[in-house]
Amino acid sequence: MAIQDLQRFLESQVPGACVPVDLLKIAKSVGIRRSNHRSAPRGLYGHVPLTLVVDGEYCLDRLYGGFFSDWVCGGQWNRMVQFLAVLMQTVQNNNIELAVFFNGALEQQRLSEWARHECSLRKNVNSVLKHVTVKGTPPPKVWWVAPVGLRTCLRMALRHLNIQVLCTMDDHHQEVIAFCRENNYHGLMAEDAEYIIFDPPRYFSSHQLKLTYKGSLETKEFILDEVARGLGLQRNYFCLLAALLGNYLLTEIDLKDFYASLIPGYDKQQTPQEDVIRAVVKFIVNRCDVNNLLTIGAQVFGSVSDPRVAKFKESVQYFLNGTKDGFLRYKPFPSGRRDCGPRHAPHHYHTMHRPEIREPKQSSSPVEGNHEAGPQIDPNPLPLPPVPHEVMRTASERHQKGLMCPWIYQVLTQGEVKFGVCMEDENNRELPNAVLFYRSIRQSVYAILYNLHHHTFMARKAKEEGQKGLATEVPEVKIREWVYTKSNPYRTADVVEAIPINWAVPTVQRLWFGSVVDDKKRRLRAFLSCMRSDTPLMLHTSHVPQHLLIMATVLRYIMSTPNGPVLRKQELDAFLLTAFSSDLTNAHYLQDLQLPLVTSRGSQLAALFMMGVETALFANDACGAPVPWLMCCPWLFFDGKLFHAKLIRANCARSLVEVCDGEIDLVAKVERCRQAILEGLRVEFAHQPAPPLPGVSTHKVGPPPPPPHYPGFNHYSGRGRGRGIPGRTGSHPGGTGRMFSRGGQLQVAGVVVGSWGPNYGSNGNDNRSRGIRHPQYSGYGNRDSGGTSSNNRVSRGTRGRPTVLAKRRTIKKREVRTSKGRGVTIEIPGNSRAVGMKELVVVPGGGYNNGQVNHDGEGLSPYPPHTSQSHSSSGLKSPDSGVNVSILE
Repeated sequence: MAIQDLQRFLESQVPGACVPVDLLKIAKSVGIRRSNHRSAPRGLYGHVPLTLVVDGEYCLDRLYGGFFSDWVCGGQWNRMVQFLAVLMQTVQNNNIELAVFFNGALEQQRLSEWARHECSLRKNVNSVLKHVTVKGTPPPKVWWVAPVGLRTCLRMALRHLNIQVLCTMDDHHQEVIAFCRENNYHGLMAEDAEYIIFDPPRYFSSHQLKLTYKGSLETKEFILDEVARGLGLQRNYFCLLAALLGNYLLTEIDLKDFYASLIPGYDKQQTPQEDVIRAVVKFIVNRCDVNNLLTIGAQVFGSVSDPRVAKFKESVQYFLNGTKDGFLRYKPFPSGRRDCGPRHAPHHYHTMHRPEIREPKQSSSPVEGNHEAGPQIDPNPLPLPPVPHEVMRTASERHQKGLMCPWIYQVLTQGEVKFGVCMEDENNRELPNAVLFYRSIRQSVYAILYNLHHHTFMARKAKEEGQKGLATEVPEVKIREWVYTKSNPYRTADVVEAIPINWAVPTVQRLWFGSVVDDKKRRLRAFLSCMRSDTPLMLHTSHVPQHLLIMATVLRYIMSTPNGPVLRKQELDAFLLTAFSSDLTNAHYLQDLQLPLVTSRGSQLAALFMMGVETALFANDACGAPVPWLMCCPWLFFDGKLFHAKLIRANCARSLVEVCDGEIDLVAKVERCRQAILEGLRVEFAHQPAPPLPGVSTHKVGPPPPPPHYPGFNHYSGRGRGRGIPGRTGSHPGGTGRMFSRGGQLQVAGVVVGSWGPNYGSNGNDNRSRGIRHPQYSGYGNRDSGGTSSNNRVSRGTRGRPTVLAKRRTIKKREVRTSKGRGVTIEIPGNSRAVGMKELVVVPGGGYNNGQVNHDGEGLSPYPPHTSQSHSSSGLKSPDSGVNVSILE
């Protein structure tokens, strides 16, 4: 739509319309008190603060911290919180007060516009994954896509920093401008030309917002008087301009004939939007009777009876309702006093002019041949049971204050919910569609919100007792879900049926408002049941700390899916290692951390996990919030960049002990949490990718040189009279990265008995690997199939270089000496120390990456609580199967 290009046009083509400003200097110059009933001013030095409304939907990247490229890893949440803390401290210290809005409205009338935007993001996701697959490096900022869960994390972080957060309910744009006028705020910060049409007191660009190192908060301000002067229009004609530029009410397709009459040879794909804007402005100035909308409609569409004339009038009225005069005439309903009875259609902020929902076929203008059909909206709502008044009132209040997952209000008021695209490969379904994967959780939540179990019980009781006048049929609970799939890119909504959980869950009133101890237990049990995590160990804080409960339930749900394994063993451990890592809260370390490789599978796993976190928070809020919100913050247990680092390390390590750098306490924590997650499950991990056929190479990513120093990664050469740890050239499955081993030699008593060359592993893309080459150890007396000696045979592991072998001799086993030894150097971020063999001896067993585990948790031997802190025993059994850890005195 041309109106979306209007702001860029004003910024680049109208001199003086957009000027750079420093918000901190503006705040110092604000000296006029607002004409409201607030008590004493809260600004510094007795000054009235500069108050701004921020539309968070148009500055997600700014609030996240900018376009730094590590967002593709799944989100750096602690880094985001640190940036927000610095930004908000600067704002508050300089006498600025913010109110940040997020879009919590379903906005069915804008569904086509939203679907086009999401499909555009889908193209960016495809480009990002292709770039990561081919290059193995972060993508450029032009393809920036908000990480999954960003809006939720921002709401929580801003709430944690005591910043006012609000969610819109019906019409996002109208509610934002209405709040600005109703509370006499000084200005509005966004990146949407519709706000310019509303003529706010002051308008700032959120896209240009920048906190500089010199201590200034810079952006650009649109001077609306200069905008009117540059366009040659009066400010009260802006609404007419917006209607004729096209919007969700009157689309560009409806205006195609009009544009063709203004611009000879007009073509939507070829004609620059700047030419369209200039032509429409010229039409309004020279040929338009602005005092009569019917006359203008006849000029534009050729006849007053054309059905598009009604759309035109409705569009003009919509923008008038957002202006100062329109706001005074059609003042919005007071917040918190909306009609919250049994499932009515939600009130529009300006009910007198609410647009009706139309299907695409109702447009009378010709449709372009290459135009894709928009969402097919069914105007008939699905029949749903009534919602209690107190539940609707509470949901409305908590939704408006940003204290509840927005999906709950959308489900309760309209029976629909929409989901954006995720960082997932739609062409290669190695991993499932994230939104569809968690659908069973949402089905259980729908049953809880609409008291399906209670209705079933009452219907059965009425049928058994034969009471007349009572409902004997169980009402159907079906919700429409807008989900992107390759076969259905938001064309139609999926009708999803609610499925109750398998025990007598209380009503939603009891879950939300019950205050006795049993109510609290039922809340938690209902939440755990939705997540398939109602097991004893899940509630033991020695296994699952309280702040890791959300993470543990999501991972258990992933592991319990009946449609086949999703995670590999090392991937599950990578999530747990990330949560227990001491570096998780070190934002400076995470910012400086350099990844040797970014993988497609790692990015998709992070997105799948964060989508699970979003769904878990949805279930938690629907069950009465048994997990406190401070324990739900994702930065307590996840960071995408750190997860990538742990995943790369886990894929090349031989044991969990090696990944944990010998920290037995950390090993014990991971094993205990893993035991709680896998309790009672028939565990099956995803298999490693099969190596390609001989002679077939699918390697795409060239091996870059290893970094000079990468914290937490060691490359052992294997030298040192048999006591060194041999260089690992293990397999690196698709999407999990690779390590750059230098190769090495195996010596016994000073004699070389085997050698291997460097192995760059696989590129980790689409389950395709260059080949899994393990170290080839050539022993004495080995014979090939022909019976000849193997001394002259070329080892596959040396990539064409002959293996140097010593003469045949008898080798005796040597006992491990505990008194001497060079030991192993273990590098920890910020610390390096040598651990002698008398401190730690790791005896390799079945291997860390074998991907096997006994059913029902057998073979997983977690440390008892009293042994996890002790290093005095002389023969501890490692929690990781196949590895013995001996602590020698």
